[in-house]
Amino acid sequence: MGLYTAAQHDEYSRLSWERDALQIFHQKMTDKEYLFPCIPATQGHSLDHFRYGFVGDPRKNSTVNEFAKLLKEYTEKSKQIGKYTSLIVFFETPIELSQEYDVEQFEQIFWQLLSDISSIDEKEWPKNIPVDPHNPIWEYCFHHEQYFMYCATPAHKNRNSRHFPYFMMAITPRWVLEQFNENKSFAAKIKENIRKRIVAYDSVPIHPDLNTYGKEDNYEWKQYFLHDDESSLSKCPYHRFLKLIGKEKK
Repeated sequence: MGLYTAAQHDEYSRLSWERDALQIFHQKMTDKEYLFPCIPATQGHSLDHFRYGFVGDPRKNSTVNEFAKLLKEYTEKSKQIGKYTSLIVFFETPIELSQEYDVEQFEQIFWQLLSDISSIDEKEWPKNIPVDPHNPIWEYCFHHEQYFMYCATPAHKNRNSRHFPYFMMAITPRWVLEQFNENKSFAAKIKENIRKRIVAYDSVPIHPDLNTYGKEDNYEWKQYFLHDDESSLSKCPYHRFLKLIGKEKK
């Protein structure tokens, strides 16, 4: 287990599900007819700035340690990779998980994983980031790095931009997003094109929770895991889990 480039994984992997997940992901990023909405993601993929990790069944306790170790390693190396870098994590997804779990059940798994790896984070929560997810400048942090989290699942059907046959996460450092937004006119044009692509890619309207970090009406946690319709949770599950595990900072 560790970080891989796509070429390294092709060379070293012996697990068929890992090869399958990476191949499907590659096809999704490079499809010229059915354009994946996130343009910076397709650039990161084409420039080989992505790093890939493979961990176990997301319901298993052992996977928490695997995931935390992977994210720590990536955090320590990400700034040497490239300006479009993200960590793509594929989880082993048995048939009963992919076929029987619905979107809400995957949502519970997602937030439980984020809460569980927080409980073994070796570093304190950054002082400049509030601990309350209902603050507009809150975002997920691990190993003292700020991250935007994206989750895709087999259960998403209408929102194809959040569908993947394996449970997966794409994890992007805040500094990558800040660099992208430095040229405001360029970033605005790209975001406009992204929204156009989403309309063509999904069979449901753009989710109302998609917004911009730092705006007063924006909550990052709502964008991490989008429902397959236009609904959303009223309270962030991570906030509740932090209280339960005693990690909420005063």
